[in-house]
Amino acid sequence: MKILPRYYIRYKGVNSFYTGLTVGAVFTIYSALDPSIFSIGGILLAVGMLVIARYYEKILNLRSFYLISMLVELVMLFLVTWYLLFPYGYATALLVYAGYQVTFMFGAYLVRAETIFLNKKTILSWLDMAKQAGYLAGMLVSWLFYKILEKGLGLIDHSKEVYYLHWLLLLTEITVIFLLFHSFEKKRISPKI
Repeated sequence: MKILPRYYIRYKGVNSFYTGLTVGAVFTIYSALDPSIFSIGGILLAVGMLVIARYYEKILNLRSFYLISMLVELVMLFLVTWYLLFPYGYATALLVYAGYQVTFMFGAYLVRAETIFLNKKTILSWLDMAKQAGYLAGMLVSWLFYKILEKGLGLIDHSKEVYYLHWLLLLTEITVIFLLFHSFEKKRISPKI
């Protein structure tokens, strides 16, 4: 298995675009949660990151990197789909928050692995530029999206705006998973005769 840098850089750019799109949405989704939830979530996040760091020796390989990256993206796809099916309420807000915390637990690992497996300065430079460009583009598109809904369509209900944004998030996350899948060359083992 090996990483295909051109696809991987595109994947990270679209992944960051997704993150940029979500910046304003999470505040509306999380409004149902008690502030103490964020303290507990932060504690669990730190403990989870400690546990994952403890196992770097076993999971800091290309196959685990691919599988954990895919797991994180599938969790995000699940959360977006869940929100589209069950958009409002405490349970959905708690599930979305917990899902994001689970994906954040792998954040340090994914950055470390990325640096190890894409260890050329030029590739890392392009990767970071793609991430920042994607993030900025995502925030700009979400701002325009909200303004079009408000000014163009007269929609001022923030929860409905966030719901409609999730359709764009769904398409973006499907694209992210597609690009991630194609970012890794999987070696096929031919059967011995």
